[in-house]
Amino acid sequence: MISLKDFGYTIPESLIAQHPLHRRDQARLMVINRQEQTIQHDIFSHIDKYLPPNSCLVVNDSKVVPARLFGRREGHTGRVEVFLLKKLDDGYSYETLMRPLRKLKNGERIVFDGSALKACVVDRDKRIVRFNKKDISKDLNAVGHIPLPPYIKRQDRAEDRKYYQTVFAQKQGSVAAPTAGLHFTQPLLNRLKKQGHKIEKVTLHVNYGTFKPVEEEDITQHPMHWEDYVVTKKTFQSITQAKTKGQKIVAVGTTSCRVLESMAKSGNLKASTNLFVYPGYTFQLTDMLLTNFHLPYSTLLMLVSALGTQALIKKAYAEAIQKKYRFYSYGDAMLII
Repeated sequence: MISLKDFGYTIPESLIAQHPLHRRDQARLMVINRQEQTIQHDIFSHIDKYLPPNSCLVVNDSKVVPARLFGRREGHTGRVEVFLLKKLDDGYSYETLMRPLRKLKNGERIVFDGSALKACVVDRDKRIVRFNKKDISKDLNAVGHIPLPPYIKRQDRAEDRKYYQTVFAQKQGSVAAPTAGLHFTQPLLNRLKKQGHKIEKVTLHVNYGTFKPVEEEDITQHPMHWEDYVVTKKTFQSITQAKTKGQKIVAVGTTSCRVLESMAKSGNLKASTNLFVYPGYTFQLTDMLLTNFHLPYSTLLMLVSALGTQALIKKAYAEAIQKKYRFYSYGDAMLII
């Protein structure tokens, strides 16, 4: 049994970052050396000081969808929020979160502010809506809102469209940003490439399950959420080639790490994964991990503790709180080497 209480910690609310850093690479960087059992402090733009020569950095190029829509019930003035979670196979319908759910009825239509877009409530209990058109991406870009995480206690702003998105985001599909990648700028990526490091892209669409806390007292009993990933054959060959040559594979974020490990376990380059990584897990492809600071009792903290050892990560988090690091999505970074 691995006890849930071992992954708890208390953080002052003032350390939960509410706004992005406009100079992304000026975030603080905590460097955890597992071999030497040391913790160092630096800034993100100096990350190259800690990367072994010719490392292979694996980033997640998934793009956050402006998935929150605000509208009203047709013929009523009451406000309705529809948060798109998953596109269904017919192309028109989505699994959603809806508020206020109790007021909505099956067959009822929702109209959205400033748009010709309409949605019909197909199944209220399963929270499924069907839109009046198949491709709603232009409508989402026009009237959708960036779905900031629940711990960011403010409305989204125009700047979030830029800063809650990595500079290498390409493929739409996430409802939360792969936040470890938020610290990179294009000049920093160019510098790393010039130094001989490889940047490889994989895609894992982050879904709302990422925020689901673990509630089982024995964490090994937790039902892990599923997320879809895709890796091209060329990228897979490049990563495995680097591994064979002894080059270090650096997972940029827990999402990239889950892709690497799912791929190593199953051999599938396109699949849905519910891989749950917690202490005791044997990593097959991941050598190093770049990550942000995660919520207590979260599967993300458990993954980080699996690579960095529980005791060392516990110590690191205590030091981060003491040194007033910024936590969570818009917060500072940690590199485990």
